[in-house]
Amino acid sequence: MEAAVHAFLLAIGLILPLGVQNVFIFNQGASQPSLRKALPAVITAGVCDTLLIFLAVGGVSLLMLQWSWMTDILYGAGCLFLLYMAWSIWRSGPSRAGTSSPLSATRQAAFAASVSLLNPHAILDTVGVIGTSSLQYEGGERWVFALTAALVSWLWFAGLAAAGRGLGRIDPAGGIGGKLNRLSALVIFGLAVYMAVNLLMK
Repeated sequence: MEAAVHAFLLAIGLILPLGVQNVFIFNQGASQPSLRKALPAVITAGVCDTLLIFLAVGGVSLLMLQWSWMTDILYGAGCLFLLYMAWSIWRSGPSRAGTSSPLSATRQAAFAASVSLLNPHAILDTVGVIGTSSLQYEGGERWVFALTAALVSWLWFAGLAAAGRGLGRIDPAGGIGGKLNRLSALVIFGLAVYMAVNLLMK
């Protein structure tokens, strides 16, 4: 029970701050015609977070991050992909009848995976905070800790998409949705620039 409560509070603290992942999931809930259509983004983000959490708790990701060249590749690939993502979302405009179409399931999955797996800060948070915190538990308790943290991610992403869908219902013309697209693109572009600066200054 202690491991579950610890993981719950820790995961909430890590996932609540505004970030690219949160903005993207909320935006998909708002821009898709139904909550079901936003599930590719929710499921992909949930699977990616679960994978990172289990790797962190299992110690595998700690070994990967010991090689500096892998961090450089992660930063470089993440920067390029996020720049492309920001450009695509900025150009997509608001989603409403007769105008631009919302992102397809494939693009949702690709973008959700990129902001989850190509974000070095998310990986370092997972490894440095969740992975390190799990070391105080042994055996089954450690995996209860991991499962609870993963469950928080799934529930949070589903809730974000549902909140976005609620906004989409009260804004069928897409005015707020268009602003969310621009906000999402700017946040993602900012992260890409930040990653590029960190890479160049290493």
